[in-house]
Amino acid sequence: MPIHILALVGAIIAEVVGTASLQASAQFTRLLPSVAAVVTYGISFYLLAVALKVMPVGIAYAIWSGLGIVLITLIGLVVFGQKLDLPAIIGLALIIAGVAVIQLLSTSVTH
Repeated sequence: MPIHILALVGAIIAEVVGTASLQASAQFTRLLPSVAAVVTYGISFYLLAVALKVMPVGIAYAIWSGLGIVLITLIGLVVFGQKLDLPAIIGLALIIAGVAVIQLLSTSVTH
């Protein structure tokens, strides 16, 4: 797998961990989750920058933010007990479909 794709996957994972840590930090009142949020966001931005050496910014950002939204929503559902209604589920399905169309059909993504 190309390094820019691995960097983008790493950026997505780090961003999701950072957002989950942000929730767990209780508005930066808990030290460990607060530090984890700051560090993992830094890692995420660095890895996104690595991916941007090859990928167009709009495409990379669409994949990074779209998959991040879906993954953090699943973590919110499972870990934090948050609920989803039907419109939210439909919206998440559309995000997944959009990322799939970009990844599978767009010639803008450099493989």
